Amino acid sequence: MEFDCEGLRRLLGKYKFRDLTVEELKNVNVFFPHFKYSMDTYVFKDSSQKDLLNFTGTIPVMYQGEWMEMNAASHGIHAEIAEPPQPPKVMGLQPKSVIVGLIKEMIAKFQEELPLYSVPSSDEARQVDLLAYIAKITEGVSGINSKSWANHENKTVNKVTVVGGGELGIACTLAISAKGIADRLVLLDLSEGTKGATMDLEIFNLPNVEISKDLSASAHSKVVIFTVNSLGSSQSYLDVVQSNVDMFRALVPALGHYSQHSVLLIASQPVEIMTYVTWKLSAFPANRVIGIGCNLDSQRLQYIITNVLKAQTSGKEVWVIGEQGEDKVLTWSGQEVMSHTSEVQLSNRAMELLRVKSQRSWSVGLSVADMVDSIVNNKKKVHSVSTLAKGYYDIDSEVFLSLPCILGISGVSEVIKTTLKEDTVSEKLQSSASSIHGLQLQLKL
Repeated sequence: MEFDCEGLRRLLGKYKFRDLTVEELKNVNVFFPHFKYSMDTYVFKDSSQKDLLNFTGTIPVMYQGEWMEMNAASHGIHAEIAEPPQPPKVMGLQPKSVIVGLIKEMIAKFQEELPLYSVPSSDEARQVDLLAYIAKITEGVSGINSKSWANHENKTVNKVTVVGGGELGIACTLAISAKGIADRLVLLDLSEGTKGATMDLEIFNLPNVEISKDLSASAHSKVVIFTVNSLGSSQSYLDVVQSNVDMFRALVPALGHYSQHSVLLIASQPVEIMTYVTWKLSAFPANRVIGIGCNLDSQRLQYIITNVLKAQTSGKEVWVIGEQGEDKVLTWSGQEVMSHTSEVQLSNRAMELLRVKSQRSWSVGLSVADMVDSIVNNKKKVHSVSTLAKGYYDIDSEVFLSLPCILGISGVSEVIKTTLKEDTVSEKLQSSASSIHGLQLQLKL
């Protein structure tokens, strides 16, 4: 439905918590866009009269393994409106997601009991119980434990959104789909018209993949992946980066609003700066804003050491960290049995082989899918990703650099300390941080 803020303000003009109610109903509109609301005065058994905000519409919910439609009106989804100067009651309109919470409680109740209209008339006891519950909700009393909905939400579908219908966006979509990570995968194609690749995805209908131009299609994603790049028309590097920033200024707050508990994964370039920009624009905690960093290089290097050079080491302790590109740094994160000389020789040979490996879109897509798998399935796996580096290696500015991080459902849960045997590693990281920070200061955020 189209949300009419001004009409709603007029409707609720005499009530104390009008503005809070408007904000709450915006949330209802985001979560349940097909709901319609109205207001009426109800007369209860004790002859008292109360103004209630009512909802009509249906919610698809799961019951005993089957999807069913829960009708809002038949389940008594309405909230009491508090008039001044009375304080708000439990179900009065107040700033704690009351209306959204009420709807969620009703959905949780649906999971436990068949809806009233589905209960046979012969089952009078169950009808009485459900009617009693609805009566309590009507009177402003709730007996549902809020944890029941939290547990239900934790069991909901794994939804992932890829932002950008270019080659990298398509590569990420195909890789994530192939690994079967997401129950629902949304590809936001923000380009004008219909590009060949996204059109082909629609034609050949990949399972669980939805293509949309509507940002709201991303709502409730666990991971939102940014692959978009605005190359701009200027030859100035600063101008090109600024054009990306301008595009993100429109995208990030909206997508962050639709998926407030998601992890934002940045593949747009330059990844360190765009991760910083996303962090600032989203106002998310730093652990939930991650850049793809040097993950692909690290995975390749570990493979080269173990399978190409056949070294007597697992290779899992070797990481490429720092700034993506020519200034990346190789380091070891654990105590190895190799001598320092052998370690240096092995590192140099591995880096030579790594340098000839280009990063194609499909390669990055596979790397992104691996990170998404670690996040969505809470694998606690270590990846070299762009994270807030302030406080590490004597870096004192707010910059994002690639460091070995444990990834899980909340993003970065821990940064792994590496074993530094050369001061040059810290110097390189500090040099990268300084140059990145200098460019960030020139951007208009």
